[in-house]
Amino acid sequence: MNRKRVIKLLDSVDDLAEYFASLLVFNILGTPENRSFIWMLSGGNTPKLVFRKIAANFRDVIDWDRVKIFWGDERCVGPDDDESNYKMARENLLDHVPIPSSNIFRIRGEANPVEEAVRYSQLFKRHVHPNQGFPQADLVMLGMGEDGHTASIFPVNIDLFKSDALFEPSEHPETRQKRITATGMIINHAKVVVMVAPGEAKAPRVAQIINRLEGWDRLPAARVKPENGEMIWLLDRERP
Repeated sequence: MNRKRVIKLLDSVDDLAEYFASLLVFNILGTPENRSFIWMLSGGNTPKLVFRKIAANFRDVIDWDRVKIFWGDERCVGPDDDESNYKMARENLLDHVPIPSSNIFRIRGEANPVEEAVRYSQLFKRHVHPNQGFPQADLVMLGMGEDGHTASIFPVNIDLFKSDALFEPSEHPETRQKRITATGMIINHAKVVVMVAPGEAKAPRVAQIINRLEGWDRLPAARVKPENGEMIWLLDRERP
């Protein structure tokens, strides 16, 4: 097992966004020319800032013809709904870079979540290069909630990390909103996983996981352990 964990502490969220953008460029350049680069996106406020940074400063640096975009999770809403992770990425990144529309693979949040999880799993298998028998994303971008959830895997359904499926239906434990999420089968077979978790509110959970404090192993974000890849925590020093 060749597992590597890196903890990167940046001075501000803007520096974090700059670092992620540079990391993305570095990994795209390191991908063999005959292969697409598979980037799995996350929703959330910090990813929004990252997307804007990439669109503003790295639009012409990246060979967008090589990049294929997937999502790690989606709310069961339409593509024009303000809660859609797809809409957020489109408005802040995809509409502002020259990526072919055929390289963008959204989760259909408006569809039946059980059927869509199956369809999206099959789509992922068709487009993603396998490594040791598993389709391997090149870079999975994840966020973490204050409850320690990641993607749409919450403490109450943490067993989704062990699912044999690539994508599964999920549900927010409080709002009961239906969602679709990548499972550990994708996350922990990725080449690089970047956990974007800045902010004071998340700091206690970050410390709990990184330092393996009591209860750490019951948090979904703690289950993110790429088996043969690299795990990068992106944190910030900036506080209000």
